[in-house]
Amino acid sequence: MAAAAPRPRTEEELLGRARALAGARLGEVAASLRRPVPSDLRRAKGWVGELVELALGASAGSRPEPDFPELGIEVKTLPVDAQGAPKESTHVCAISMREAAGAHWETSVARAKLARVLWVPVEAAAAIALPMRHIGQAILWSPDTREEALLRRDWEEHMELIALGRSDQIRGEMGAVLQVRPKAASGGSRTPVSDGDGVRAAALPLGFYLRPRFTAAILGRVYAPLR
Repeated sequence: MAAAAPRPRTEEELLGRARALAGARLGEVAASLRRPVPSDLRRAKGWVGELVELALGASAGSRPEPDFPELGIEVKTLPVDAQGAPKESTHVCAISMREAAGAHWETSVARAKLARVLWVPVEAAAAIALPMRHIGQAILWSPDTREEALLRRDWEEHMELIALGRSDQIRGEMGAVLQVRPKAASGGSRTPVSDGDGVRAAALPLGFYLRPRFTAAILGRVYAPLR
């Protein structure tokens, strides 16, 4: 297999690589990196994101920091339908249940991951074979004051429940732009937590996800208004 691209030294270098990918098919990028293309994504979830990160030279992997820590930039591939609208919610980060009680938005992993994001749209219409799907024009984004206020409010609402040991009260409809969902390969997975009185218990591992309408609004700043 070919090695990943070297890490970009500047934001401009990273943007140049992302722009060079625009219009390329996933099969072409995979071939250039000597990576096999899975028959489908049901058993290879995350493959598209990993391929794009490899092509861009990302280094953080699954660590709780941006993909390009030296630049403070996170890469998020965004599967879009035939109309260019995001097809699904976007995973932000796993939630550390043990650290919820002392967590603050300003120093949170979620904020670090969302402070500067390189969004890379990718075709995801089921009618298009995986190798033939195109990569779109990347967008480098940081939340404005209103967006950060929305993110912070949703984050604090969820983290308060987790810190109090009430994660079982979290519902998918909670959060205007940021929601919490189970983040586990198996429904039987559990992670240790403490309730408000310090009593140890076990709960499903959770993660933060951005709602599609939020990412659609980001795309709408650059692309034609989404229908």
